[in-house]
Amino acid sequence: MVLIGKNVSIRYAGYLKAGKDLILEDNVELNCLSIKGINLGDRVTIGKHAIIRPSNIYGGDIGEGLKVGNNSNIGPFAYIGCSGFIEIGDNVMISPRVSIFAENHDFDNPNIIMKEQGVTKQFVKIEDDCWIAANSIILAGVTIGKGSVIAAGSVVTKDVPAYSVVAGVPAEIIKSRI
Repeated sequence: MVLIGKNVSIRYAGYLKAGKDLILEDNVELNCLSIKGINLGDRVTIGKHAIIRPSNIYGGDIGEGLKVGNNSNIGPFAYIGCSGFIEIGDNVMISPRVSIFAENHDFDNPNIIMKEQGVTKQFVKIEDDCWIAANSIILAGVTIGKGSVIAAGSVVTKDVPAYSVVAGVPAEIIKSRI
């Protein structure tokens, strides 16, 4: 079963692989043009107005792509910038307005405008059974360990050990779930 809401945009659908029971809610934008494709497991839901972009829709380098495990969801108004590869495990809850970025703009040379200096792509991994609460931001190069919770509004700039609860800007460990 596949449920697709109103005004869903799927670009380059040949790069999309999806398991059973996919739900794409209203106004989802899914750009699939990527080296490794967009791979969605069974029972994946992508919420209203979410955007998944591995590549700039107006040209530029092709991104790496995205893998989402079984029983995972991406909440409404989320932005997943998967120009570097992003892997999301099984049973992951991504709340509304979460942003995940797998690249950073280069800006070291002040004699060249930043827009022309390119980007550095990095891997992002969210392991199984994590909860990424609303308005959180996950930056490039980060791994979030199994069973972790990212508190609402946090900015994750470094790896999070398994079963940790992190909060703040930048996010810091506030407790362990073990």
